[in-house]
Amino acid sequence: MKKLLIAVFTLLACDSYAQTGKLLPPSGLTVDLVGHADYQSVNGYVIPSSPNNFKDKKVQSVMIGDTHPAFGWEFNSDGKNLMQAAYQILVADSKTAIDAHSGNIWDSGKVMSTQSAGVVLKGAGLKPNTVYYWTVRVWSNRQKEPGAYAKSVMFYTDTVLADHKPAYYPTQITEQKPVSFKKDNGVYKIDFGKDAFGQVKLNLFADRDSELVTVRIGEILDVNGNVNRKPPGTIRHAQYVVPLRKGLNVYKINIKKNAGNTRPLAIKMPAYIGEVTPFRYCEVEGYNHPLKADDVTRLFAHYPFNNNAAQFHSSDTTLNAVWELCKYSMEATSYLGTYVDGDRERLAYEADTYINQLSHYAVDKEYTIARKTHEHLITTPTWPTEWILQSVLIAWNDYLYTGDIQSVKYYYNDLKAKSLTSLEDSTGLISTLNGKLTKDVFASIHFVSGTAIKDIVDWPHGAETDNFVFTKYNAVVNAFYYHALTIMEKLAIDMGKPDDAKYYAQKAAALKIAYQKTFFDPKQNLFVDGVGTDHASLHTNMLAMAFGLVDKDQQQSVLNFIESRGMACSVYGSQFLLDAVYKAGDGDYGLSLLTSKTDRSWYNMIRVGSTITLEAWDNKYKPNQDWNHAWGAAAGNIISRKLMGIEPLTPGWTKFSVKPQIGDLKSASIDVPTVKGTVKAAYHQDGKSFEMDVLIPGNSKADIHLPLKTNRKWQVFVDGKKVDAKYPANEKSYVVNGVGSGRHHFKVEYL
Repeated sequence: MKKLLIAVFTLLACDSYAQTGKLLPPSGLTVDLVGHADYQSVNGYVIPSSPNNFKDKKVQSVMIGDTHPAFGWEFNSDGKNLMQAAYQILVADSKTAIDAHSGNIWDSGKVMSTQSAGVVLKGAGLKPNTVYYWTVRVWSNRQKEPGAYAKSVMFYTDTVLADHKPAYYPTQITEQKPVSFKKDNGVYKIDFGKDAFGQVKLNLFADRDSELVTVRIGEILDVNGNVNRKPPGTIRHAQYVVPLRKGLNVYKINIKKNAGNTRPLAIKMPAYIGEVTPFRYCEVEGYNHPLKADDVTRLFAHYPFNNNAAQFHSSDTTLNAVWELCKYSMEATSYLGTYVDGDRERLAYEADTYINQLSHYAVDKEYTIARKTHEHLITTPTWPTEWILQSVLIAWNDYLYTGDIQSVKYYYNDLKAKSLTSLEDSTGLISTLNGKLTKDVFASIHFVSGTAIKDIVDWPHGAETDNFVFTKYNAVVNAFYYHALTIMEKLAIDMGKPDDAKYYAQKAAALKIAYQKTFFDPKQNLFVDGVGTDHASLHTNMLAMAFGLVDKDQQQSVLNFIESRGMACSVYGSQFLLDAVYKAGDGDYGLSLLTSKTDRSWYNMIRVGSTITLEAWDNKYKPNQDWNHAWGAAAGNIISRKLMGIEPLTPGWTKFSVKPQIGDLKSASIDVPTVKGTVKAAYHQDGKSFEMDVLIPGNSKADIHLPLKTNRKWQVFVDGKKVDAKYPANEKSYVVNGVGSGRHHFKVEYL
């Protein structure tokens, strides 16, 4: 029986809602997703960009490696319901030409299109080792004349160009001073406020050569308030004895390499930065002269990050703290320019990348590090079955959030292999134990033949799997398989491959039937872990729910079971648990998990003293864990995507949803960076009404979902005008479809 009735009111782009606004020049120009294509630095320090610098070996520049790069921009207007009608791109090889609005390399002419992301250069292509400039102007759906050209952007091409080569930023250094500085029993104790990957620089004076000073750095303190010299797990500590030279000198600590995270397959620090280690605290002992806070500097290594791109605030202080924890984790763990598992191994993993990607998108308009990591993993996959399938999920997010299909196009055949259809047998399911895992399959997914591919479910394996029973056919793995098939259908459609799209659609439909037949137990009204077991785990049921494998008449029993298990999963599993809960529409329970203060919560990470998300909920759940693991930051993207409900519906945010599920929060507001511009939303409820203010960027539309209290009479106002529509009083949401750009106010008033 249908329990959720959705009232749909289509807001047409008609005169009663439209306002003609001024067409402003485009902004936010990107080249191959890079927002600052002229970026240059020396040893991590940003310098003014100059075309004279990019061939200097001492200068690290953003290098465009594609012969035919993709361009993007934000369509700007101060009016409502304005869309781009056309664009014109100019690319030139001199500042003089671009200033004269001459595209001597490429002039697209007036192109009738709403596309403003992933627009690929046409023509012969670019030359290596060359400085280029580009700009764009646009036409709107309400004005015949074009707007002004955008401020031109300079970019540099690499020494070797290719059909596809991701662009990315160099690692950046930010100098930081202590937030706390004191002297205790002859030891200077320094706190930088937050954990970060970096180095230490000190200004020290010596009366003579060879005076010795001891410097300690670490992530945590011991019970006496000293840098913990024997921290648990992979929490870091280091001690250095520094011989001084006579006079006042600057000393930069040479961080020693760690054997565990600098192995051949580990992602290495760039030579121009040198080795780093995570630390928050520093001690200086044996220094016989006055030391000031300004004499101690942490050199914070990170990917460029815009702290102002995203904001969130709510009436719940715990939720606010969780958001800030997750947001900072994105910046702090980006030091290698590639997403890695943390500091223990410094290896890229698909599961880490999937969560890191979504959470990074939520807090910054930054897509290059996710793409770079994803493409690295295409040819360097890891061993869990589900991780391999997640390459398809990551590729979809890359396209969905950027609107740029170039990476998907280049790696399409690899993605087909990563969907693991080759492991499907007559049951309609996949398995690594059915004899299908051949050398040819290994080769197709770029896996080193002879090593094992195994199902993982969760990590640590066994300890966080809710007693999952592993059998020949695994319900969790097949849930990921189903999701990968549905994604491949969408990608095939947009790639213009209708036969492939039909193939994947048929595969997905057949798999759903097989999944229900194989794993659903009508006696328990739940999904079981595998063939031959009646055990139903949290993981099996939450992934079935998250990926759309639960039929409507099964949803309540499955949701009840999910909620009965609490947080019986790892920080990795929490991504899919919360996706499932919000998909089922239980925002109250979702909020309770996000703000929980148990030892299996994000609040616990803060309580134990971490400022970056942990690899596990607590040291007792993973004794060898590190304290700088971005896969623990799932709450960041959940707050943005699910609690605040802002998600793209079509690639490039051409259409997105605003579907708040804020539970009993009195108020909440958010800024979400997108390729179309910043989406702003603010919600307020007091029991008598629910109000929503939304700013929709130009050249995009939104479906607005207004939450309703059941068994209450209500009326809806859109931009101050009452909507003349009557619906049954037990509906849970009212949907206003296709709301155009500009500021809008929505109100549900209870009678």
